[in-house]
Amino acid sequence: MNLTKRSSLAAVAAEVAETLARAGIRAVLTGGACAALYSEGKHESFDLDFILQSVTPARVLDDAMKAIGFRKVGKHYEHPRSRFLVEFPAGPLGIGGDLDIRPRTLRIGEVGVRALSATDSCRDRLAAYYHWNDRQSLAAAVEISRHHKVNV
Repeated sequence: MNLTKRSSLAAVAAEVAETLARAGIRAVLTGGACAALYSEGKHESFDLDFILQSVTPARVLDDAMKAIGFRKVGKHYEHPRSRFLVEFPAGPLGIGGDLDIRPRTLRIGEVGVRALSATDSCRDRLAAYYHWNDRQSLAAAVEISRHHKVNV
């Protein structure tokens, strides 16, 4: 797939996830991009955060991202024809002090994207609201719970 300015967040997530998997890199989609997918587009995000779950040399990650047109700029990756950035924040995968996070596979077309569950994505957004008083994150948590069953 060739990414373009019109590529959706879901399309970019699928392309990156598939590329990482082909390179043997285990990663989980988190943060605002995950919330955007679960909120059925009610929440917007312009960066995709993937937490690596395997030891991955920087060169291997750079080569995988380069294969689909992304180049590293500072701490994130940019694509010349995409409006979305991709980041790999330091792990481990967790929400607050809870490290017992079990990713789910979201189907985006033919691609399985490892991501937080709807419940964990909601918890992640609530944590962002609590820690940084980010009202947009609170709104995202509400939208996630409106569109998916969330274990309260």
